[in-house]
Order: sequence, then structure tokens, then C-alpha cells
Amino acid sequence: MNDLAGALQLRPGVPVPHSLHSSRQAWAARLAPGHPAEAWPGLLASLFSLCGHAHRTASQLAIQAVEPGRFPAMAPVAATLQRETALDHLRRIALDWPRLLAEPGQVAEVSARAADGLRRCPLIASPLSPNPWPALHQWLQDEWLQMRPATWLRAWRTRGADWLDDWSRRHPGWLPALLRSAREADTPLPGAHEQALRPHAAETSLRVLGAAVATGAVDVLQPRWEGRPACTGVWSRLHDVAPNRPWTAWSLLGSRLAELVRLSLPDAPGEGGAGWLAWGALATGPRQGLAWVEMARGLLIHQVTLEDTPAGQPCRLRAAQVLAPTEWNFHRAGVVAQALAALPAAAPDLHARVRLLMAAIDPCVPFEIAAPMVQDVSLEV
Repeated sequence: MNDLAGALQLRPGVPVPHSLHSSRQAWAARLAPGHPAEAWPGLLASLFSLCGHAHRTASQLAIQAVEPGRFPAMAPVAATLQRETALDHLRRIALDWPRLLAEPGQVAEVSARAADGLRRCPLIASPLSPNPWPALHQWLQDEWLQMRPATWLRAWRTRGADWLDDWSRRHPGWLPALLRSAREADTPLPGAHEQALRPHAAETSLRVLGAAVATGAVDVLQPRWEGRPACTGVWSRLHDVAPNRPWTAWSLLGSRLAELVRLSLPDAPGEGGAGWLAWGALATGPRQGLAWVEMARGLLIHQVTLEDTPAGQPCRLRAAQVLAPTEWNFHRAGVVAQALAALPAAAPDLHARVRLLMAAIDPCVPFEIAAPMVQDVSLEV
């Protein structure tokens, strides 16, 4: 499966661009020519299974930008992104963080406690509930935060990582304790806020990006924006009014928790609930459409070009490209590669630092820590 999905090879302490290697492939571009447009979203959802809902939604939006009404039964976009992104945050925090961040002797215990609480989460326990958000808000208060989520979020917005540190030291529970112990392995991400990916802030920027993708000026496996690598995630949302706080790997964990709280709030455009995540689509050329959605790992962009189809004939793709968050964030000269290069290869806590970095940036593929480490360590993400 790793051969299909690709993997990341990390070499801490090795200079950029050799500190990070990705074996990801541009499957969308290779599979698209001649593929039926109606079946394309389903294929991408199965190909990119960890983020399948986002790929399905983005591909449908891109096709509908060319042919409005192509997917009449399409689920409401904002509500779908809200639910699926919240689910992704819940799973990453409860299932991945204990495995990546807990002390080796405590992984089993912390994982069991986190999984037990997750089973009681309304989004998991009652997946068909039409309005699980008030119950999720209460669950967050009782299970993870030990305080009102809205109060937690206000403090986070005001104080950022300082608040996360105070909260983790003052409150009981597996999650505060896990974050408290993980901070010792923190890694700075200098300049990351300056590279936050936001082309969806203006239609002109999206059209420039679409033209660059169509002509091959943007390499979808090693993309650059405005001449340099970019980074994307919950910390670079279009609606975030304060994205320029100093960033470290540990502080980005707080960003994910903060977004989960936002998604549980009542709907308010640009503030919370189904109004928090940005998305959209537009026609970018003849028979060409581009769509974007903010999802758990960052900004996802799809562009499609449809064949000129005679009346009564099935519509088929001429070309398609996908710009996924993992490609932006794990560019061989990007933020993660730079952070890895800056790590001392002989540091006794090197494994913990790398695992924290991976938990924060969250690739959608497995990774391994390679030489010059004393031994290889393989970790599924």
C-alpha cells in the first residue's frame, strides 16, 4: 500500500534539500485522461482514503465549475466539511497523538484512555445525528478540556502557546498531561507564518495559480507559491484574524485543538461551526474548473479540464491536477525540511522531536526516520 500512497523519508541533521524525501506520485494527473467525469470524485475518494471526503468534494466542485448541476445530489459543502474535518481532528488527537507523543512506557495506557473517551464522542457514537454539535461541545468540556470550550478558545486566541502551556499544567486528564510532557521536544518553525498558503484570499491569485498548474509551471509534487515553498494547515485558515503569532511544532498542536472547538460552535460566517472553513470554485479556462476546500491538513486544491463532449455522450476528463497539503508542507526545501535540517542528529531526544514535528504537520502518508540515525524507525501516520 505504501508503494501506491508513497512515503516520507526523514534525515534529521542533513542539509536541505536532502533532509526530506517524498515518494508520492501524481496519480490524479496520470489517471485522469479519458476518465468519466461522473466517476472521478469516487475514484479520488478511494485513492486518497485518509482525506477522501475532501477530495470527493473538491473534485465535484471543480467539475461543476465547468458544468453546473453535474452533481445534483451533492451534499451541502459547508456542513460536510465541518463534520468530516471535526472527525479527522478527533481521530488524529485521540489515535495518533498518544502513539507519537507519549513516553515509550506510557503509550499503551494513554492510547487506551484516549480511545475509550473517543468511543463516547457524539460524532462517533451517534454518526447519524443531524445536530451533534451541542453534544460535542459538552463532550469536549467533560472529556478533554475540563472547562467551557468557548472560554478555552478565547484564551487561546489571546495568548496562544502561553495559554496552552498554562492549561496543560493546571488541568487533569490524559490530553493536558500528554501536551505538557511533549513540550520538552518542541521545535521552532522560523518564518513559517510568512509562508502560509492563502491563494484563495483573492480570485486573481486563484486564476494565477490555475494557469500555473495548467501550463506545468507549478510542480504538483514540489509546489511553490510566489517563488518559494509554502505551508498550510489549521494555523493558516482564511478566516483566522491572527495567523502571525510565532509558530513552533508544539504550538501547532494547539491550533488543531482550537479548530475542533470552533467547529463545535454555532454556525457563524467566518467565526465557527459550518461558517468557519472556506471553500469555493471557479472556471479558470475553456472547459476548465478549479476548486478549493479547507480541510483538516490544510488547503486542498483541484483543477480539472473536461473534454468537449457531443450531446448525449458521457463527459470525460482531459486532465486533472491535485495540490494536496502534504506536498506543500513536505516540500524538500519547505518548512519541515528546514526544521529537520536544523535538528542535531546526535541529540538524545531526536526521535521525540521528529515525532512531535510529524504530529503537528500531519502528513497523510507513512514516514521513516533514516540515516544518520543509529537505527531506522518506521512510524505510520
